[in-house]
Amino acid sequence: MRGYPLEKRVMQITSGKVVSMDYTLTDDKKQTLDSSEGKEPLAYLHGQGQIIPGLEKALEGKKVGDSMQVSVTAAEGYGEKDDKKIATIPRKQIQGVGDLKVGMQLQAGGEGGGQVVTVIKLSDDEVTIDSNHPLAGVDLNFDVTIREVRDATTEETSHGHVHGPGGHHH
Repeated sequence: MRGYPLEKRVMQITSGKVVSMDYTLTDDKKQTLDSSEGKEPLAYLHGQGQIIPGLEKALEGKKVGDSMQVSVTAAEGYGEKDDKKIATIPRKQIQGVGDLKVGMQLQAGGEGGGQVVTVIKLSDDEVTIDSNHPLAGVDLNFDVTIREVRDATTEETSHGHVHGPGGHHH
């Protein structure tokens, strides 16, 4: 009887797998918004909502070496812009920030650790801030190459995130 080499099982991306990927993110004007180029691949735990829904759905079932371009609508990305998240406040409420400028991002305190807000308009005594995600309302284009797919460790599964290179560090 001759032994045949066991075919290596190709692991597919499914819930609970750790995925490492190289990516470049562009908007519809082909402007690069983010990229892993020159850095560690991005690692995430699939099925945990750690990446935007549209990209996570597109990666389901893919495997190491797969490269793809994924277009994600704003609704499947960071959501549509919500006008209720735009507010005008007295300028004196913003403390400890030197020279305020339109486009500046500020950390706003609050319950749950606060959030990042963007200054969108300034007057002498008022500041208009937008607490929408900076990419809300933007259709996104990802150029992705899958570098690794592996089973999550028990610790990663219980913590709900990846440990080690490209993942979360304690």
